[in-house]
Amino acid sequence: QVQLVESGGGLVQAGGSLRLSCAASGRIFSINSMEWYRQAPGKQRETVATITNGGSTDYQDSVKGRFTISRDNAKDTMYLQMNSLKPEDTAVYYCKADISTNGRTYYAYWGQGTQVTVSS
Repeated sequence: QVQLVESGGGLVQAGGSLRLSCAASGRIFSINSMEWYRQAPGKQRETVATITNGGSTDYQDSVKGRFTISRDNAKDTMYLQMNSLKPEDTAVYYCKADISTNGRTYYAYWGQGTQVTVSS
């Protein structure tokens, strides 16, 4: 089966940086779009950034200019470089990927989440 595993979360002071990784493994034929989401306590899960298999990117307005999404297709891995972190970035960060195991149908897979805490 397919698994997504996030890593790189932690505690950082405001203004600091973290780099999240999301590695896909298993019976993967191809990966389409990949995304980072986050969910803060008491809030709904929201999209942070998206990257297509061609490398096109899109960001939530609040992270533009501070976060950079990227992917290494050879390693089936996605990254989120987070700079100039703010306390309001504190959340559990999840990765999501649209993956095909047979070359025909794509399904959405989610990682287990990684905690990011930004102290003021």
